[in-house]
Amino acid sequence: MRIGVVLPSAEVQRRDGLDLATAARHAEDAGLDSVWHGDHLATGVPTVECTIALAVAATATHRIGVGAAVFVPAIRPLIWAAKAVASLQLISGGRLLLGIGSGGGPAQWAAAGVPFRERGPRTDAALRLLPGLLTGDPVTPPDGEPVTLAPGVDVPPLWIGNASAVAIHRAATLGDGWFPSLITPAVLAAGRERLRATARSAGRPEPVITIGALAALGRAPGTPSRDDLATGIAATYRHTARDAAEIPLTGDPAEAADRVAEYAAAGATHLVAGVAGPDWRAQADLLAEVRRRVSERPVPGPRAIPSGRGQRP
Repeated sequence: MRIGVVLPSAEVQRRDGLDLATAARHAEDAGLDSVWHGDHLATGVPTVECTIALAVAATATHRIGVGAAVFVPAIRPLIWAAKAVASLQLISGGRLLLGIGSGGGPAQWAAAGVPFRERGPRTDAALRLLPGLLTGDPVTPPDGEPVTLAPGVDVPPLWIGNASAVAIHRAATLGDGWFPSLITPAVLAAGRERLRATARSAGRPEPVITIGALAALGRAPGTPSRDDLATGIAATYRHTARDAAEIPLTGDPAEAADRVAEYAAAGATHLVAGVAGPDWRAQADLLAEVRRRVSERPVPGPRAIPSGRGQRP
């Protein structure tokens, strides 16, 4: 299981005296596998633009993966989206991990000038055309002229966000991975079965699975409890109280490692955690300890990874 951390928000950066470069270096030095940033427009919450934040993280580090959780190409002109992704892949030296989604409420799409009802078709079109655009092949976008972007780059892994049936189908037919967040291991296992069946029907290998999680580790004063986190998850994501209580990663690293192992048993090979607590650095360090403990456990059996692209975890 490879484990990454979501970079601190603008509010947390101010609170903890951090910037994105410092946070990314801290995560790399701690031994984590990746750092992540969301893609939000006009949400009312202070946030840095996703591709700029990841460019900062990429230039501040050397080894660690830099990931979008998740990038929304359909709210952008496709060629601009492809150019931003290609630039990140080039700047990072091939370390980009590209979660892709069609999320955000109607207000985000209105702010981007894109009809909300078009989010699905535009996302599918982006997934079909991005690989060619990134590698520098001539591509004709919908209602456009042929375009060739340069320099070409290796296509990063395309991991499709959300736990919906639509997202599973996209992951199985158009992506390299499935990237649901804040679901229980049982729901993940059921989704994996649907993912495998759909990929098999499409004649494609089974995509990798990355799980998005929420963690508040250790017992320092001010660290949210499992009940605190579960209440927020239930309210925001419409989970039952019982399911919401299963989702947070809390307690000491050994306890959290047990929970991560449940997701690994359900088919996940990567976990990306947003962290809550009074000190982002301390949470990243504890998450790295979880990773070390998980890495000492028996390795799950081999899993198919799509050939030709998305090979780098």
